[in-house]
Amino acid sequence: MLPYDLGQTEHPLPERLRLDDTHIAVTGAASGLGLAMTRGFIECGARVTIIDRDHAGVVAAAEALGPLADWRVADITDPEAIEHSVASCAADHDRLDAMFANAGIAGGPAIESLDGRLYGLDWPTFDHALAINLRGAIATIKATAMVMRPAGHGSIVVTVSTAGLRADSMVGYGYAASKGALANVVRQAAVDLAPDGIRVNGSAPGPFFTNIGGGGVIPSEIEKAWADTVLLRRMAHGSEIQGLAALLASDASSFMTGTTYPVDGGALAGAF
Repeated sequence: MLPYDLGQTEHPLPERLRLDDTHIAVTGAASGLGLAMTRGFIECGARVTIIDRDHAGVVAAAEALGPLADWRVADITDPEAIEHSVASCAADHDRLDAMFANAGIAGGPAIESLDGRLYGLDWPTFDHALAINLRGAIATIKATAMVMRPAGHGSIVVTVSTAGLRADSMVGYGYAASKGALANVVRQAAVDLAPDGIRVNGSAPGPFFTNIGGGGVIPSEIEKAWADTVLLRRMAHGSEIQGLAALLASDASSFMTGTTYPVDGGALAGAF
């Protein structure tokens, strides 16, 4: 990664897009979009620490990814645990250039089902979604900022969702509430951390084949329902998040902060 200064844009674009001299951490990376992003970073030559609460899953993922992958076990709902994991991986690699705060859960049934409607809202399920998707993400942002601040640069990217940018009957209240709040947390943290040279952005995936979205094996009628919400009339595969992720991790995005970028096949453009 290039020195963080106003002159870095004078470097050729291929040089600014390079990730082979970077260390990136990704939470919720034992599977799903986190694992897909990690694969993309490693393909670009980055060293990546994958962080997940699933001990067996994160170890297996790191072994499959090869020597550029490191791992930590941490539950993001425990601020001390995520702080320790982020600090230790940054120390072990002598730097932390980007953090992808990706860990999250579905948080209850969609409002399209009877169990998901407001009348039957289950408060423990709702609170659990906020604890992971919102509080856990904020804890991750804080832990990362503490490490990046002395270096005076860094990129933090939060996995929001298109459901955080508009209403979505395909998700539940816990997911919608937590992701909607995260979209504003991205803006708030960008304002807060800009003086420290830390950029904060969000990605807003639409319907992807993930653990939350069905793990790649879902009933055809559910897949069609998701596809019908998208202009491209299909669900996305994990590799299709990698382009935005690589851009936001690199110096090519040096003037990008405070915004959440959809990767949704046109779902938001076609919303009505």
